[in-house]
Amino acid sequence: MYDALFFKKQFLLRDDITFLNFGSFGATPKPVFEASLRWQTELEREPVHFITEQLVPHLKAARESLAGFLHCDADDVVYVTNPSYAVNIIAKSFDLQEGDEVLATNLEYGACDRTWTYYCRRKGAVYVRQPIRFPIASKEDFMEQFTAGITPKTKLIFISHITSSTGLRLPVEEICAIARQRNIITFIDGAHGPAQVPVDLSAMDADIYTGACHKWMLAPKGASFLYVRRSLQDRFDPLVVSWGYDSAMPSHSRFLDYHQLQGTKDYSAFLSVPDAIRFMEQHDWPAVRVHCRTLVQDNAARFCSLLKAEPLAPVNDGFIAQLYSIRISVQEPEKLHRLLYERYNIQVPVMQHEDQCYLRYSIQAFNTQEDLDKLYIALQSIGL
Repeated sequence: MYDALFFKKQFLLRDDITFLNFGSFGATPKPVFEASLRWQTELEREPVHFITEQLVPHLKAARESLAGFLHCDADDVVYVTNPSYAVNIIAKSFDLQEGDEVLATNLEYGACDRTWTYYCRRKGAVYVRQPIRFPIASKEDFMEQFTAGITPKTKLIFISHITSSTGLRLPVEEICAIARQRNIITFIDGAHGPAQVPVDLSAMDADIYTGACHKWMLAPKGASFLYVRRSLQDRFDPLVVSWGYDSAMPSHSRFLDYHQLQGTKDYSAFLSVPDAIRFMEQHDWPAVRVHCRTLVQDNAARFCSLLKAEPLAPVNDGFIAQLYSIRISVQEPEKLHRLLYERYNIQVPVMQHEDQCYLRYSIQAFNTQEDLDKLYIALQSIGL
């Protein structure tokens, strides 16, 4: 028998809030949060010895744990604070010439859109946001729409594993395969990927992948990662040049030397990732994902009916995991968000993407049908 109350007790979330917004910033279970505090305490007990003698071995162990979770080599992944940081590393150093194109969809996360727009403009390249028409009929329909944007000038494909505003799982494995056939580098934005869906980087065959550990992986805030195929690693400089450049004691990997250590900071979030992975292993996270996905999908039709909205894509495992977005007709989305929070104690995002507004609910281990019923009744009472 699935016990959502057990999982509710594992988190620090307020009891008076119906929390349907795990997708924005995640939340950390108490055992993982306590592990991060232990790392902070160990650092403060002897900061010099910890940073100069112990940190690199601890980071290696944390990378090995993460690499096992992602099915990649530990020397091909480094910790970063968030996916936007990783996107900036790649976009700043990526060799773009005037007229080159970076192909994305018009569904990407706004901060990443801005990053690519900025660096493409500086280099005379073009950031192409390929329009995707809704509703998407099938995986094949999406592929046809997206690949129509590939031209001889396409040098890199940048695409979300799971989109933010629209909450859709995209067929990145198929996209990577097509890109490899055409000698195009792929960069997958997996901010919402790891632990919401299984991520096997070896099987996916992406050239570059960034993901958040502090969202669905349950790690503390400020823990994310960047994976780069080994043959491409020397192309990318760090955003901050530090001791790893022209190192007096170089390791076997310039990629690690350049990107792993960025001066004095709190590394506890990175070092707590193995604890988050252990938490998921101890609590049968594949079964948790099934519970969450079922709850998401079983409620999709009634919310679409209530809001008089057509589903953005088929409601199946191919497109929908633990996020669901519904078009909503409101002029001031932030005002509706505040109303739901302040009057009904429901934390759920209402956001604008291009000229559309979306209400997106997230389901995590502690959520129940009752949580979604509260949202449904609130929307009914508001009269949407």
